[in-house]
Amino acid sequence: MKEFIKQLPKAELHLHIEGSLEPELMFKLAKKNSIEIPYKTVEEVKEAYNFTNLQSFLDIYYAGAKVLITKEDFYALTWDYILKCKENNIIHAEIFFDPQTHTQRGIAFKTVISGIKEALVDAKKEFGISSEIIMCFLRHLSEKEAFETLEQSLDFKEDIIGVGLDSSELGNPPKKFEKVFNKAKEYGYKLVAHAGEEADVSYINEALNLLHIERIDHGVQAIHSETLMQRLKEKQIPLTVCPNSNIELKVFDSYKEHNIKKLLDYGLNITVNSDDPAYFKGYLNQNFFNLIENLPLEKKDIITLVKNSFKASFLSEELKNEYLKRVDKVVKEYE
Repeated sequence: MKEFIKQLPKAELHLHIEGSLEPELMFKLAKKNSIEIPYKTVEEVKEAYNFTNLQSFLDIYYAGAKVLITKEDFYALTWDYILKCKENNIIHAEIFFDPQTHTQRGIAFKTVISGIKEALVDAKKEFGISSEIIMCFLRHLSEKEAFETLEQSLDFKEDIIGVGLDSSELGNPPKKFEKVFNKAKEYGYKLVAHAGEEADVSYINEALNLLHIERIDHGVQAIHSETLMQRLKEKQIPLTVCPNSNIELKVFDSYKEHNIKKLLDYGLNITVNSDDPAYFKGYLNQNFFNLIENLPLEKKDIITLVKNSFKASFLSEELKNEYLKRVDKVVKEYE
C-alpha cells in the first residue's frame, strides 16, 4: 500500500509555507541574516517540536519565521517545499502564506509574495507542478489589521487566488472577521478558513454562515453535530484534514483515535494534507502512511482521499479532469 500511495499523483490544499521551514534552512538563514534564534543545534530545534497544543506550536512557528528577510529567503523556503512535492508526487499545491507575520517585522508584502511566486513559476517550468497562493489573516490580530493586509494584497491580486484565516483559534471566532471576508469576496477572492480544529462546531458554523467560506481547513470537530455533518455531506463542502498536525497538537491522543475514517465513511468530502510539515514530523506521504498503519483504511479510501484533493482544489474543471485521469492511470496499473 505504501508503494501505491507513493505512485499516486496528489494535490495538497492545506500547507503553510512558513511551516515547511526545516531546521537546516532556519540555521542557514539565521546565520546569513544575523538573526538570533534560541537554539544551538538542529537537534535542539527538533527537540523543541514537542507541542502541548496549538499555541505552544505557534510560539515556535513565529520565532522561526523571523529568519525570513529577503525575497531570496522566501524563494529558498518555497523551493525546498517544491522539492518535497516532487518527492511526495504532489502535482498541484495550494499554498498558504501569512503576510502579517512578516509585514509586522518590517518586511515588505512585495518581498514575501515575489519570492514565493518566483519559486512556484520555476516549479511549473521545471517539474510541471501547478500551484495557487492563498493569503491568510492572523486571527489573533484585529480585523482592522486584516483590512490593511487585504488592501496591500490588491497590487498582487493576479498572484493570489484566495484568502484564509489561521493562527490561534480559541477565543478568535470567525465572526471577528465577517466584514473583511465579505470585502474579500467583493474583490473576487476565493474564501477558506481554519475552523473546528481545537474550537467547537460553532466556529465551523460561523465560518460557513458569516464568512461564506468554500472550504474548511481542519473541521474535525464537525463530528459532534449531526446537523452540521448532514450539511457538509449534502453540499460536499471540502475539509482539508491534517492528521499529523492533529496528533502533534493533541487534538487526538493517538492516530488510532483520529476520526478521519468516520468522516470519510459518512460521505464527507475529506482531503489529507500536511499543514506545517517541518514541525509536525512529516510531509504528505507520511500522513498517509500514518493513517494506513493505524486505521482500517482500504485502498478505495486512499483513492477517494486523493481524488478529493483534486476535486476540492481551485483548479479549472479541465485541469481537475486531466489530473483525475492521471490518478486513474496509476490505479489501473496497480490492478
